[in-house]
Amino acid sequence: MTAFNVVRFRVKPGSEQDFVEAHRRMRPELRGFMGGSLVRTGDRTFCFVGEWRNFQSIVNARSQMTSMLDQVRGMLEDLGNELGVTDPISGESVLRVGAPQKKAKKRAAKRSTKRAAGKKAAAKRKGAKRAAKKSTRKRSR
Repeated sequence: MTAFNVVRFRVKPGSEQDFVEAHRRMRPELRGFMGGSLVRTGDRTFCFVGEWRNFQSIVNARSQMTSMLDQVRGMLEDLGNELGVTDPISGESVLRVGAPQKKAKKRAAKRSTKRAAGKKAAAKRKGAKRAAKKSTRKRSR
């Protein structure tokens, strides 16, 4: 089952762009890692959200993720409350929520259905006209 890890950070003043660039340069080769996003949540606060094939993939990659954290650790402020410089959480997905279907797509689908029905009807009329012409030709001979 798909799993996610979320890590909260607070960056030292003036280090925001360097922090983003460091993440841009990272090319994690972590088994089971499907991708992630660095999200700016405030002036100097960020969250990283990673998607994984399963929870065990996260467990297996923890030492590599710590090495990646070491690359940016100097840019981070302590979060307080005995957290250190990160506030990590992770777990298995229990529900995927999809975006609602746009009304325009629904209308387009209805139009294309109507268009297809109209084309069918036109083809039927055309076929009927051909049949009528053939029968008229036969009578005139």
